[in-house]
Amino acid sequence: MIWILFGIIALASWGVSATLQSKFKNYSRIPLRNGMTGKDVAEKMLHDNGIYDVKVISVAGQLTDHYNPANKTVNLSEPVYASNSVAAAAVAAHECGHAVQHAKAYSPLKMRSALVPAVSFASKWVQWVILAGIIFLQVFPQLLWIGILLFAVTTLFSFITLPVEINASQRALAWLSHAGITDVSNHPQARDALKWAAYTYVVAALGSLATLVYYIMIALGGNRR
Repeated sequence: MIWILFGIIALASWGVSATLQSKFKNYSRIPLRNGMTGKDVAEKMLHDNGIYDVKVISVAGQLTDHYNPANKTVNLSEPVYASNSVAAAAVAAHECGHAVQHAKAYSPLKMRSALVPAVSFASKWVQWVILAGIIFLQVFPQLLWIGILLFAVTTLFSFITLPVEINASQRALAWLSHAGITDVSNHPQARDALKWAAYTYVVAALGSLATLVYYIMIALGGNRR
């Protein structure tokens, strides 16, 4: 049963990723009437929210956009930074949504940031500890439970990420409409792009939860022997 679930999640992950890339490609062909680039949109959203200490910079890659609270930078991928399109506006506004969260001390974002050191440590060691725990399950079952605890930290991080990402998109869409960046002709496309981006986090969280349950089943099964 668990392998069927893994298969469904893997298929869903592939489908969401493919759809997101297709949506981004299509909506990248729809220009904004005001001619603003992703950089322009990001800077305007920041300033409209009273944020002047966050820089908007360009980074290599596609769909590599992110907000870095450590150095207060909105990092936009090259196709977003210089592009005048609905997709670029939606992505840029979403990342600025995280900057607004940071400025307003949004609780889930603070919680996620607090977990980063623990997640970094867990991610570095979890697979090795779980592998060793499975190998030595009969002689040292506690080791696998330590690995499960480490993996649980990464799973918790995945689920805390969900409200952070959804809220950033809500802030972005509300501002895009209020500021007149998007209108009735293209706002649905911006909303659709961010919706599919959110689905990637949902699938990732469910996949992490399914994997955690699988490891727990292995540990419980070993304890019965």
